[in-house]
Formats: sequence, C-alpha cells, structure tokens
Amino acid sequence: MNTSGFKPLNFTERAPEDMGDRARAFRALMARRRTVRDFSDRPIPQSLIEDCVMTAASAPSGANQQPWHFAIIGDAAVKSRIRAAAEAEEREFYAGRAGAEWLGALAPLGTGADKPFLETAPWLIAVFAQRHGLKDGRRIKHYYVPESVGIATGLLIAALHNAGLATLTHTPAPMGFLNAICRRPDTEKPYVLVVAGHPSQTCMVPDIRRKAFADVASVF
Repeated sequence: MNTSGFKPLNFTERAPEDMGDRARAFRALMARRRTVRDFSDRPIPQSLIEDCVMTAASAPSGANQQPWHFAIIGDAAVKSRIRAAAEAEEREFYAGRAGAEWLGALAPLGTGADKPFLETAPWLIAVFAQRHGLKDGRRIKHYYVPESVGIATGLLIAALHNAGLATLTHTPAPMGFLNAICRRPDTEKPYVLVVAGHPSQTCMVPDIRRKAFADVASVF
C-alpha cells in the first residue's frame, strides 16, 4: 500500500469492561432523547451550537466529499420568516396534501400546522445537502449524498442531546423557501430543519414506546 498522503490513526483502545460501561451509558443517555415541541426561549451560547455542528461535520461521507452545509439561525426576524413559510406549507399538508393514512399515523403525536417553536427556540439549524460541489468553477460530483447527510444529521442530534439540549426535526414539504431565506444556492437541497434549545418547564411528550431489540435487529 502506498502510504503517501496518509498519517497514523489517532485511536484510543479501551479495556473490555470500559467499553461495555461506555456503551451502556451512552445507550441510556440516548434512550432519554425525545422529540420536543414545547421549547423555552432561554438563550444558548452560539459556541455550543457550533461545537455540535462541527461534531456533525465529522461524519463519514461518500469519497469524503462532505456534501453538507449547516445554516445556524438565531436571529428573531429570520426565525419569524421561516415560521411563516413553514406554516404556509403545513396548512396545505394538514388540509389534504398528506392524505388520510399519513394524518392518521401522526394523530397520536399531537402535531398540527402551527409551529410556534420555530420562533420560541433559540436556535434553528437548517441542514442542506449539496448535490454537487464547485472548485475553480468546475463542477465536482458528490457521492452518496442522502446517506452522508443523514449520518451527519444523526450525529448533530446526538451531539445536541449529549450537550443537554432538546431537539426536534422539522421537514415541511416542500422546503425550498429555506434556500431563499438562508441564501443558499439551488445546487443545495434542504434536508431537515433541526430545532434546538431547552424544553419548556411545562413540556409534555407523547407516551410512546420504542421497539424492542428483537424487532429492530438480527444477529447471524
């Protein structure tokens, strides 16, 4: 193997018992993660959000093209514009665009067209998937874009939860308005809008259960 352009791996090996303890502790931490729709307006330092975004940006990606952009939004006026545009799409969604089956699936979660959290929460993070890149005016192909951005979004949610914040993933459809509001080019597709902040003191979440191991995994 030609090692030119490579460097030694920076890796910390752990004792088996430490590995098990860490795995169980992280599992317990993430098991407490819940999607939240009632947020507090308590301020969150921008630096905390930036650290979580850079954790997301460490995700693996096809050919290491890193085909993502994270628009971090804390300005009240911008959040207000996003809410107005998102609710316009959501009203059409709940008025019939979704269809009865989809609306039936959402009913136990108590969702609706009103999205006050888009203004109340201190931070919104619009995640964009870059269809292709540009270098010196030349188009650069990106590979496995949805998969790469999906992994990065998962890391973002985990990082925010690990930091002590509540989150919500919001996907109004279509989301093209985010390109205009966040001033992103049409070569990027809005992937998800992540809402981040402290939950309100009166926050309630649906009483739902997650699937058991046997229902989500197979061992061979």
